[in-house]
Amino acid sequence: MNLELIWPSLVTVLALIVYFILGINVGRARVKYKILPPQMLDNPDFERVVRVHQNTLENLIMFLPALWLFSLWVNPFWGAGIGAIWIVGRVLYAQGYYQAVEKRLIGFGISTGAIVILLIGTLIGLAFPLVKSFT
Repeated sequence: MNLELIWPSLVTVLALIVYFILGINVGRARVKYKILPPQMLDNPDFERVVRVHQNTLENLIMFLPALWLFSLWVNPFWGAGIGAIWIVGRVLYAQGYYQAVEKRLIGFGISTGAIVILLIGTLIGLAFPLVKSFT
């Protein structure tokens, strides 16, 4: 077992816990705003809570593979560090968006930037062995 992979594994679990908590927040908002399932519209405060949860799911689809590919092809410690930044960005995104739409941008920028760094780093990490295999 590669103990270096403990770091991206920990970040993966923490990211999933954040997503789980955001899902709980949707349920709590349903009670707070008296929105019965399957209703989703007509309350902007509730809709923002739902959007935070949905947007985080949309981000997880890119984040988790990017985290693991970076960790495997570049460095698991750095991958975990960048992944931790993504988590901070998602928490800031949620806190801001819960208050007002325009307050989500800093968290969105941080988490999106982390994904971009993971993707670019992975491409660079893959390029070296790929180029070497042709020489």
